[in-house]
Parts: sequence; C-alpha cells; structure tokens
Amino acid sequence: MSTADIENPKPAASPHSATPGPLEGRARVFGTIALSTAVFMNVLDSSIANVSIPTIAGDLAVSATQGTWVITSFAVANAITVPLTGWLTQRFGQVRLFVMSVLLFVLFSWLCGFSWSLESLVAFRVLQGAVAGPMIPLSQSLMLASYPKEKAGMALAMWAMTILVGPVAGPLLGGWISDNYSWPWIFYINVPVGLLAGWASWQLYKDRDSERSKLPIDTTGLALLVLWVGALQLVLDKGKELDWFASTTITTLAVVAVVSFVFFVIWEVTAKHPVVDLTLFKDRNFTAGVVTISVGYGLFFGTVVLLPLWMQSTLGYTATYAGIASAPVGILAIMFSPLVGKLLSKHDPRRIATFAFLIFALISYMRANFNTEVDLVTIMIPTFIQGAAMATFFIPLTTITLAGLEPHRIPSAAGLSNFVRILFGAFGTSITTTMWDSRASLHHAQLTEIARPGEPAFDATMAGLRQKGLSVEQSAAVINNMINQQAYTLSATDIFYASAILFLILMGLVWVARAKPAKGGAGDVAAGAH
Repeated sequence: MSTADIENPKPAASPHSATPGPLEGRARVFGTIALSTAVFMNVLDSSIANVSIPTIAGDLAVSATQGTWVITSFAVANAITVPLTGWLTQRFGQVRLFVMSVLLFVLFSWLCGFSWSLESLVAFRVLQGAVAGPMIPLSQSLMLASYPKEKAGMALAMWAMTILVGPVAGPLLGGWISDNYSWPWIFYINVPVGLLAGWASWQLYKDRDSERSKLPIDTTGLALLVLWVGALQLVLDKGKELDWFASTTITTLAVVAVVSFVFFVIWEVTAKHPVVDLTLFKDRNFTAGVVTISVGYGLFFGTVVLLPLWMQSTLGYTATYAGIASAPVGILAIMFSPLVGKLLSKHDPRRIATFAFLIFALISYMRANFNTEVDLVTIMIPTFIQGAAMATFFIPLTTITLAGLEPHRIPSAAGLSNFVRILFGAFGTSITTTMWDSRASLHHAQLTEIARPGEPAFDATMAGLRQKGLSVEQSAAVINNMINQQAYTLSATDIFYASAILFLILMGLVWVARAKPAKGGAGDVAAGAH
C-alpha cells in the first residue's frame, strides 16, 4: 500500500464539493480495509473479554460476577454516546470524529491493559466504551460514501461481514491470549491495529470530511440520560452484592433511576434539540422493531456471556476451550448474511425474523439439556447453529425498524435503535449473571437437603472418599464442590430454558409491525442513509 495511493484516493467528484463522489479502484479497496479494521477492533473488544472474565476476576481478586462489570461498563458507556454521534459529527466533521474515536480507543485500550484493580479497569472501560460510540455508525456512513449508490448493498454486506467476524475471532483470541500470555494483552493488541487503521482512514478521507457547524447540545437531556442509565446499571450490577432493596444504596439508586428516566422522557419530548428523538416511537414499525431486536439481543448477549463463564468456573474448561466453544457462532452468520439480503427483496422480513426466533428457541432448549458431563462437541453444536439465527435476526429486524421512515430521519432512528439495543445487551448480561448466582443458591439449598448424614447416597459417597484416605472435613469439602457444580449447572439450564420460552414469545411481537412492501430490502435503507 503506497503513500501515493493513500494520499490521492481519486474521488469521482471534487473533494471540495458538498457531496464527494465514491472512491474508485485501489482507494476504495484500501478504504474498505481501513474502515473494516477499525470496526473489527471495536467489535472484537466487545467479545474478546467474554471468555477472559474468570482470568481477569481471579487476577484482580474479585468474583466472576463482579468481573462481568468489565463487559457491562463498556456496553453502557458505548450505548450512551451512540445517540450523540449526530451532534458530534456536525461539531467536528465525520472523518475527524471517526479518526479521533479510533485513536482515543487505542489510548484507553492501552490504559485498560495497564489497570491495577477492578475499579481502574472498569473506569478505563467506561472511557473506552464512550469514545467507541461513534465508530460503528460513522464507519457505516463512510463505507456507504465510498461506494456508488447502486452498490450500497455491497457496501453494507462488506460492513456486516466485519461485524460478524468479531464473534468468531474474539472468543478464540481472548481465550488463547489469557491462557498463553496474560489478560492485559487482549487490550494491548488494539494499539498497533488501531494506529494503522486511524492513520490510513485519515490519509484516505481527510479531504472528504463533512461540513462542521456549532449546534446547541441538549445538556439537560444528556445529563438525565447518563443519570438514569448509570443508576439502573449500578442497581443491576451491585444488587446481589448489597442484598438488593434491603440496602439503602440500592433503594436510592433505583429511585434515582426511575425519577430521572421520567424527567428524561418528558424533557426529550418537549426539547427543541433533543439528544434522543423519542418521537420516532410514534411509528409502529420502529417501536415494534426496536423492542423486538433489543429484548432479543439482551437474551442473546446474556447467554453469550453465561456460556463461557459456566464452562470455566463450573466445568473446569480453560479459556482457550471456552473460546473454541463460543467461536462457531459467526460461521453460519457470515455464510447466511448475503442470502438473507436477497431474500428480503422478495419476502416479508417478519417471516425471516420469526425463523430466527425459532432457531434461538431451539438452541436455548438444546442447552437447557446440558449437564456436568457434557462434552465440548455437544456444547459447540448449538453455538454453530446459532449463527443462522444471528443472520436472520439482525438484518430483517433492522429493515423493519427503519423501513417507511423519511430518509432524513434514518440516521437518528439508527442511532436510537442501536442505543436501546446495546443498553439491553448490558442489562441482559447483568440480569443473567445475577439470576445465575441466585438460582444456584436455591439449587444448592435444595441439594443439601438430601446430601446430609443419614441419606444412603451421602453416606456411601462419604465412605468411598474416606477409603481413599481423605479426612471427614476433606470428604465433606469434596461433596460440597460436587453440589456447587450441580447447582450452578442446574441454574444455567434454568436460564437457557427460560430464554427458549422468551424467544418464542418474541415471535408474536414481530407481527405487531405492519407488513410493508420491501422495494429493495437493506439496499433501500442503505440508500436512504447514504
């Protein structure tokens, strides 16, 4: 890749025109690679930590449940800044903002790896998530601008492929790094990748930046947004640790979350320049699409986090093998995505989304039948099938959400939809891990009722352990560990079974949306955004 190629992208239109034309030739190829690399780094960082949580938690001397704050803190901060993308773009220009986001992401990635405690790691993850907010929507916008309008579908396909490769590479890379090096390297690897992507993007797109203007920002709405989202996430993350509403802290945070949310809704509906355009929810399809994709994503992401946690902390798998078990989720997703794009032009997206929820329900039911003797291949089978559900889930529901909206409202609608979806992903993680611990405590109590002296099975097990030379205390500890393993496994299967039921319920929610003729599927939506 020569400097001449980068610095002279040869746009079809003058770079000084209001709307520069698409890139051509090698410049378009290099632009696609630069944007895809930045997006890949962002998506990778969202999934790479999943299998590393037990390692991080052990190294920082905290519980695995507390370790999930590393995931939720990033997701919440990321969700909050996504709706600000439009205002920030007009303030700084889309190219300048994108490159700034990439470089700041690199800086905070390095600081995450340098963290000395859970508190410092969570703080840096919050900052990392905040600066990452504009990266994905801006990369999509720049990718669409790099291609002719008639090739918008191809641009979206290239962009989506990068998004879907992350879930394959993230768990594998995270597990391998955690087992063979140390967990900080899951963040350090962003440094060279991000610096290269940021430099290449600036060289290619610096003369194609959007116009800048100083617009007023809804500071009150933004403050209320941060307040209610942050308070609610703290309730979910620290509730179990502080004994829920028996704690004054949790009760206070819950009241703050509810009150600030009510004031947020009232303010945003009446504000002249709202940070979030809530009037979009007047559109029936937008509301049905956002609710369905957000709840579905929350269920999906919660189980994505739970599976490697259960494998490592309960079944004794290494991070590498937990990554191997999680990785196949992207294979069918990548293969099916182009097919789904073609199907959308001829078929009702509600039917395709219904198929996705059927598959999600099936794999959740398959996992609900897992036990402590389950092998790696059995764990991988539903994960592999889940890829088909991902491809038929995101694309049709995004089409339902944005279809029928005026072109000028699509960027705001996409930002709001992503905000709610990412937020539900964070909430889904917190709720899932909290329920996992709570149900495990319940199952442990029930199992100890029959695992006590006087019960034939307990006495026989104790006798067998004593014959192997263990003391009474050691034998009791071994039995307690066995009970714990069973309790956490039963708790995980409870959650998988509940997820299967909820996915079936979501099938009905899809059909709340009106049927609208798909003129060109994702291509029309992309063209509108373009």
